[in-house]
Amino acid sequence: MLDKILFYFFAGVAVASAVLMVTRRNVVHSAIFLITALLATAGIFLQLRAEFLFIVQIILYVGGIMVLFIFVIMLVNLDVALQQIQFARQKWVALLVALALAGQVGLMFWSSRKMPGQGLPVLTAAAAEHLPANSEEVAKSLFGSYLLPFEIASVLLLVAMIGAVVMAKKRT
Repeated sequence: MLDKILFYFFAGVAVASAVLMVTRRNVVHSAIFLITALLATAGIFLQLRAEFLFIVQIILYVGGIMVLFIFVIMLVNLDVALQQIQFARQKWVALLVALALAGQVGLMFWSSRKMPGQGLPVLTAAAAEHLPANSEEVAKSLFGSYLLPFEIASVLLLVAMIGAVVMAKKRT
């Protein structure tokens, strides 16, 4: 019972903050709502006993990427009036895309009733004591057979970070 309550809480927070992120005009508020959505997603990962994904979500996305987003937002000079004029005509396009997406979701639900199982399949979760140790298995594969690609990716990220600092540096 508590699992369902926690799931619905995290899912509600994630959906509400994602909607608020898209609808806010202030980019800093949108970034804060994105952080909230990412934290709620991390809570769902923790509830699913995916500890590695939980930690990666917190450290990498909330801690690293969002700090980078906030720095970029603060560095870039945003002219609000220009952006309001630029995006004012796209409301009809957004409405058309939203209607198309709603139609696709409706078609999926309508066609799922005609499936042999009479509706959407509901899978039952495995018991927690029968699950393998999640983080240990990821660490064994990451630092065992995938050590070289992991190190190459870390060097590429370091080079990209140094390049971003050099590009953001003001020329004197």
